Order: sequence, then C-alpha cells, then structure tokens
Amino acid sequence: MEGENHDLSWHNVDSEFNNEFAIPQLKDVGRLLFGHRTYDLMHDYWPTPEARKNDPIVAELMNTIPKIVVSHSLQKVDDEEHWKNIRLMHNNVVEEVQKLKNESQEDIGVFGSNNLCVTLLENNLIDELRIMVNPVVIGHGTPLFKGIDKRYNFALQNSRQFNNGNVLLTYSIK
Repeated sequence: MEGENHDLSWHNVDSEFNNEFAIPQLKDVGRLLFGHRTYDLMHDYWPTPEARKNDPIVAELMNTIPKIVVSHSLQKVDDEEHWKNIRLMHNNVVEEVQKLKNESQEDIGVFGSNNLCVTLLENNLIDELRIMVNPVVIGHGTPLFKGIDKRYNFALQNSRQFNNGNVLLTYSIK
C-alpha cells in the first residue's frame, strides 16, 4: 500500500483519476478519518499553494471536509493555523467510530491509514472497501492490511479500469 518510508510517488494519478474518481468520491463523504502518518502526509500537502495550484478542486475538498485524526501519540492537530476543520481522536476508537457511524448517514472515508483500517476491519466497522490497484511493483514497503490476524472474505461489488492502467475494486465484506 506504500513504499519504504511511506513513499507514495509510484501512485498513478492523472486527470481521469482526479476528475472522474477522486472528486466525486470526496463529494460523497461527510468526513475523513486518518491515522497519524496519513494525516502527516495529507497535512503537509493539501493546504499548500502547490496543491491548490495542481489540484484546486481536490485541494478545496480535502481542506474543507471535516477530518478526524486517530492517534494515541499526537497531543494536538493543527487546525486554524494550517489545516481547517480537523479534530483528534485519542481513545476508545472503536466506540467513537461506531458513534460517528450512528450519528449520520454520511459516508466516512478512510484513505491509506493501514493500522486504522485493520482496527476498523477487525471490529466490523467497514462497510465497503475500495482498493485501487496500480500496475507497479514497489518491492519494499507496507503490505495492505498488515497486521490482520484472521481471514476476511470480500464480495466484489464493482470494478473499474482506468486508462492509466489502475483498477478500482469495490468490495463489501461477507
């Protein structure tokens, strides 16, 4: 899911990906949930002038959608000074995410955040998985679902091939 040192430079992004996938996907979520490392990566890019120049619509969505960072080690998140509409979740993650799901019918998006995804999967808090397969072998890094200790079966709901060779696989959990 990521290369060594959290490298995502191999991720295949183009205008089709942004305009026909990323933007509609972001418009469909009511809030975003990140682990600590994913938060650091997103926080360091999306509020920047470079992001606003390169991907203005995606940047606007990433910067305005309510965000929650799940971390036991962070003491605070940068809100009004750098990245807006963000809060920190420290404890009782399973209970707090269940509350979020019960409070609203809006989808919660989780990008990357392998450790968080594993916790959510193990506690039956994921309704749908969207796995983007890039036509790249990176050799070293973090495997998808690193840390899972039991078997999960998924049911393919949809697939989509992009012109750049990426394939989006959408699954429900059996």
